Amino acid sequence: MNKTKVATLQVPREKAQLMSASEIDRTLVRLAHEILERNNGLEGVVLVGIRRRGVPLAERLARKMADIEKFAPPVETLDITVYRDDFSEIGEKPVVQAASAKFSVRGKTAILVDDVLYTGRTTRAALDALLKHGRPQRVELCVLIDRGHRELPIQANYVGRIIPTSESELIDVRLREVDEQDCVVMCERIPSGSPHP
Repeated sequence: MNKTKVATLQVPREKAQLMSASEIDRTLVRLAHEILERNNGLEGVVLVGIRRRGVPLAERLARKMADIEKFAPPVETLDITVYRDDFSEIGEKPVVQAASAKFSVRGKTAILVDDVLYTGRTTRAALDALLKHGRPQRVELCVLIDRGHRELPIQANYVGRIIPTSESELIDVRLREVDEQDCVVMCERIPSGSPHP
């Protein structure tokens, strides 16, 4: 009899809500103030959202900055999929776009914006993709959640919240522009077919 191993599927199960819509909003206000303070305003600053959820986060940050400074920095979109070193393993996200938008970060302060910082591989891919748009004066990283477990020497300059996680846990950032709701949820991977508690 031929015995073959069947891969066990990992099904995420919600464990807890970590941030509400109002908490996300307050965090973005704080991050906007930190970016303005560190850069002494918005001169030469461009926000670059990493598809998918980094883009609406960057757009929200720009609106918060406009409320404070009466001026919003430009917001650009960066599709990093083809630059990833785990391209064959990433499944559905992020989505590859037909063509990258044309913009330049030459001589500017480019602030990469993403929802979750995990292994650092998305950020590394974003740096590769960003350099196709010119040589920035400086690159900074802003994330809503830092969940740890870095595989590359990458740190964020601006962090909304640090949430320690285990390898079996996931952080699911849901934004109304993509998911029709605002919240951050912790999920746990459980083998498919396992009984739910």
